[in-house]
Amino acid sequence: MAKNPKQSMKCGETRSSTRPGKKIMKLYCIDGKRKLVHAGAKGYGHNYSEAARKSFRARHKCETAKPGTAKHLACTKLWSGPGGRKKSSPKSRKGKY
Repeated sequence: MAKNPKQSMKCGETRSSTRPGKKIMKLYCIDGKRKLVHAGAKGYGHNYSEAARKSFRARHKCETAKPGTAKHLACTKLWSGPGGRKKSSPKSRKGKY
């Protein structure tokens, strides 16, 4: 039986996701409750150009993302800015950027 990652993680910790098809997970601790959130589709790129970041952040309305949601995790970790993680999409899944 697999160990529950929520029990072994500290609040605010980000790790590679244990959920199939997802990139990262983060344990949010809000109002005394622990919430494990998974975000990012495996196989797709993120944060690879300024134009792609700007488009993603506008499309997903990152300014309104509430902590404890997958949108917030994607906006703050995967698409945060030039200093964040960088991964381009595979050639078979290239977008317009």
